Amino acid sequence: MAELGTDILKAATLLKQQELVAIPTETVYGLAANAFNEGAVLKIFAAKNRPSFDPLIVHTHSIQNFTQVATNIPDMAYRLAEAFLPGPLTLILPRAPQVPLLVTSGHDSVGVRIPNHPLTLRLLKELPFPLAAPSANPFGYVSPTTAQHVNQQLGDRIPYILDGGACQVGIESTIISFAAGEPEILRLGGLALEEIEKVLGKSIQRVKTSSSNPQAPGMLSSHYAPRKKVLVGNIKQLLPAFDPEKIGILSFSETYARVPQAHQVQLSATGNVFEAARNLFSGLRYLDAQPVEVILAEFVPEEGLGRAVNDRLRRAAF
Repeated sequence: MAELGTDILKAATLLKQQELVAIPTETVYGLAANAFNEGAVLKIFAAKNRPSFDPLIVHTHSIQNFTQVATNIPDMAYRLAEAFLPGPLTLILPRAPQVPLLVTSGHDSVGVRIPNHPLTLRLLKELPFPLAAPSANPFGYVSPTTAQHVNQQLGDRIPYILDGGACQVGIESTIISFAAGEPEILRLGGLALEEIEKVLGKSIQRVKTSSSNPQAPGMLSSHYAPRKKVLVGNIKQLLPAFDPEKIGILSFSETYARVPQAHQVQLSATGNVFEAARNLFSGLRYLDAQPVEVILAEFVPEEGLGRAVNDRLRRAAF
């Protein structure tokens, strides 16, 4: 298994040696490598068993460093960066020549963000290069929100996990592109659509969250899925079709008397969508490890981060 710790210099040394290091962010844990070194980036794809057509996000520590990885940055991108970064937002920008096409899966655009986690920001400041970092889990599986989640699944493939505790947002960043001239959401995530619209002073009409040739991570129809089958719908209506001893429940806020309590996860007992987002992936992981045959889940209110939670549930059940 990998070594867990908070040693910034050890993590930096490994990354300078073109090794992989798992890093904490406010969204989920990432699997990081030198974004400018193709050999290091290839290790990410190999460790995750990730297809090369699914691009990576580049992480840096300041807006000023965007010019290392991007060119012709539009004014709207700068406005959003000033408002929300560090934070759960990824900007799709024109790729600078020094960013390998392997990172962008051949696209002339690159996803860039500044993670809002003190350990990772300190690490990025220690490095002379940005980090390419998708989520630190096998491709297609539930994203990790603790260092232990990473170690359970990738610990035999990486030397070090920078342990920053549990992620505070719990779902991946919102991804926005400006390639069409107007802002377009490519992935719903940890920053609510309403917050972005407030800063831009306009509603965003274009939300493209699924593609077989993705411009950004998390756009494939089937993703973020546990190994157990997931059914999303009205839990009360779904329950009679199953043996209550063999099902897991992922509810927004209710519990169900016929189902063992150990097989149930409430995303938020108070009905809070932010808390539901933070608990979603850990809840799916927990139920996936229980002796159940199917996981019954329900959508949360389609507002704020609820949109991103529902997006992940649709992909988990696809």
